[in-house]
Amino acid sequence: MTTSHKGDFKPGYKGQMELYLRWLDKHERRPGEEQPLGLILCAGKKQERIELLELDRSGIHVAEYLTALPPKEILREKLHKAIEHAHHRLENQPEFFNAD
Repeated sequence: MTTSHKGDFKPGYKGQMELYLRWLDKHERRPGEEQPLGLILCAGKKQERIELLELDRSGIHVAEYLTALPPKEILREKLHKAIEHAHHRLENQPEFFNAD
């Protein structure tokens, strides 16, 4: 389930997404399927607020969208950080996730 909002993330979006996810879980999930995940797209977010709300426990993730293209150097830096983060997460996955 994905929702998008103008402006910065607001804590109330968590409750709205939880309602959507519970409805999907109750009415749409089939046997053997995992619980649904939620993605909230916003123009901005404060990481501390996200952590305090413990969204990851609810299967909810918040992502930022760009309202304007940043300078090339900032975009390059963010891309490199995302790649490093992905490599770190892959290195810490259980063995059956590794393709070696």
